[in-house]
Amino acid sequence: MIRKLSILDRSRTRQGHPAPQALRDTVELARTAEELGYHRFWVSEHHSVPGVAGSAPTVLAAAVAGATHRIRVGTGGVMLPNHQPMVVAEQFGVLESLFPGRIDMGLGRSVGFTGGIRRALGRDTGDADRFEEHLTELLGWLDGTQRAHPEVHARPAEGLHIPAYVLATGEGARTAARAGLPLVVGDLRARGRVGEIVRAYREEFRPTAHGAQPYVVVSGTVAVAATEEEARRILVPEAWALAHSRTRGSFPPLRPAQEIEALEMTAKERELYEDALAGHLHGTEDQMAAQLSEVADRTGADELLVTTSTYDRTALLDSYARLARIAGL
Repeated sequence: MIRKLSILDRSRTRQGHPAPQALRDTVELARTAEELGYHRFWVSEHHSVPGVAGSAPTVLAAAVAGATHRIRVGTGGVMLPNHQPMVVAEQFGVLESLFPGRIDMGLGRSVGFTGGIRRALGRDTGDADRFEEHLTELLGWLDGTQRAHPEVHARPAEGLHIPAYVLATGEGARTAARAGLPLVVGDLRARGRVGEIVRAYREEFRPTAHGAQPYVVVSGTVAVAATEEEARRILVPEAWALAHSRTRGSFPPLRPAQEIEALEMTAKERELYEDALAGHLHGTEDQMAAQLSEVADRTGADELLVTTSTYDRTALLDSYARLARIAGL
């Protein structure tokens, strides 16, 4: 059983609830996560996505940290290719200064999803290939070892201890291993593949000043309810949003499960929808305890980062409460 549980919330918008409400929902969920005993609460970075309100993770992380007291707060993640490393260091330096000992710096290598977004950000796909270079520079701004810009310092970040995490698969996992940093890897629908990535990361891990031993966080969607059917319905809104995006080109706000179940889908939509529902961890508390044990055995994970989104906030909060109970938080 994985006993250390955390939450990544993507501030998903819901039909009839505008983006500002999604951001407020994220802050409120963080308060609940703290009460339930979750270890950390992270927020994400997405740009120009109609179904996601979280476009500025360090700003949102500040709101979350200000509304909580003990839970660790961070990003899952800041997409480093979209930003200058010095600016990222400064932002996290401010966060750590305001909320000492509670801030995590989760970093990813993705760039904007479309060409238009990348152009608006002043980036291109090649920037993702420089992730390791940018990561090294960022860490140098924090510990004062960067020499590319003499006499320039990232204030107030320099000298502060801000734990960094790499969100990655494949080559990104090797980057984490070479840097001696914790690895965050998903999704759990492909548990065999996740297990292979984790094994490679542990084998190639090199102790550095940033970390003495490997640390693995596995991420994925988890839904727990009184019945298996109710747990599956928690997954329905996100599954339909994914199917919609792949057939119509836009990722929409979440719709109520009952509306989606009444839709007449094309054969292609139905195929994508069912595929998006498959493989996630869901079920009753007893079923979930068994599934979490299987994940722990296959991945050897130190921590589980739950990424569930759904339209029904009551069902979502109940799911997180049940999951906390299973893990004995």
